[in-house]
Amino acid sequence: MPSARLEQVLRAIDAANAQDPRGYELPYSQWLTGWVQRLDPNASEELLIVARGQHIRRWEIPRESYPDDRKGYLLWRETLKGFHAEQVGKIMREAGTPEASIEKAARIILKKNIRDRESQTLEDALCLVFLEHQFADLSKKEPEEKMIEILRKSWRKMGEKGRAEALKIPLADPERTLLQKALSGAPS
Repeated sequence: MPSARLEQVLRAIDAANAQDPRGYELPYSQWLTGWVQRLDPNASEELLIVARGQHIRRWEIPRESYPDDRKGYLLWRETLKGFHAEQVGKIMREAGTPEASIEKAARIILKKNIRDRESQTLEDALCLVFLEHQFADLSKKEPEEKMIEILRKSWRKMGEKGRAEALKIPLADPERTLLQKALSGAPS
């Protein structure tokens, strides 16, 4: 049973995500939360908050506001992590969340220890949302070689639980073929 404070924080995050002019961030946050709960039915409140707030108000810092190269992309991503941690922390403080919990949530968002159990659960969930909801559209826009590299990078980020769940996702034939090609050369 979620605490009243957790419910208050999730409602506030949902309200912020519902302001997305593209209408994407609210469903994305719910998909991510669903995967976190599926991967870890006993997920901590901080992890559930992070899943819901992972992309909070993301549209306010558009990708186009950074150079269109790898360096610009990485800078954009780092800026977003700090912004998301700040936004989530603010909502948690307004709900009376203890500072230690706010700091824990920030560490997960900022990916300070990517291989701890909770960070790995989040990373797995992020990759699973990509495979389930974004992969097909992206594969229509990008060349096969780039998609294979994206899939290999995603696979390397995932833990054992995430990989097992990824193999269960029903994919259309073109995407299944791309995944098989990527995995045939991916390190385990």
